[in-house]
Amino acid sequence: MRSKTKVMVCVTQQKSCERLLARAAEIAKHDNDEIYMVHVVKENWRYFGQMKESDALEYLYDISKDYSASVNVIKAKDIEATLADFAQKSKVDYIVMGESLESIKQQNMIHRLQNKTVKNVKFDIVNISDDNDQAS
Repeated sequence: MRSKTKVMVCVTQQKSCERLLARAAEIAKHDNDEIYMVHVVKENWRYFGQMKESDALEYLYDISKDYSASVNVIKAKDIEATLADFAQKSKVDYIVMGESLESIKQQNMIHRLQNKTVKNVKFDIVNISDDNDQAS
């Protein structure tokens, strides 16, 4: 029997997160595969920035249903460590993220998360500028 593929999708308050879920669904092709949509916000910050909290949560739950994804919204002091911990505890195979606009590695969320994540997790980075995907 084929082992279950587990995909973690890191989302922010941006509504472009549906593209990330669509990419995760391409990776998690089989019925028993799992998709975890995860949003982590720093403690003492609003969950979704300028968006009305209830609208943002409703949006996330609505699109998660379309992709059979679980929704995980977490407050933490260290966003990258929390994401890495979630990935390890959930035994994810892939992490799907949107492309970073930061040119300096220390400010790049993808780079920081890759440094904190166990090495056997594959990162799949969705290009922001167009619909082409880029895996790393």
